[in-house]
Amino acid sequence: MVIAANDLKTKGVSILDSMLERLDEVMISVRGKNKYVVVDMERYNYLRECELEQALRETQKDMANGNYDTKSVSDHMKELKDALSD
Repeated sequence: MVIAANDLKTKGVSILDSMLERLDEVMISVRGKNKYVVVDMERYNYLRECELEQALRETQKDMANGNYDTKSVSDHMKELKDALSD
């Protein structure tokens, strides 16, 4: 379901509450283009957990494939500083 930003502006967050009672997510369009997605906290926490689980799987795969580097903390900090200065 998509609502226009102007509808949100005039009707307030109560329109989101009523929509999220029956939908998992609500898109907000700005000038006719979908720009934002609103979800309730329960859905957000679920999606965040899925994202973290995927990151863990990718890390485990990298470790199993030897796709990692070991270095000292000072070398790592230098590498980060060098990357920021580029």
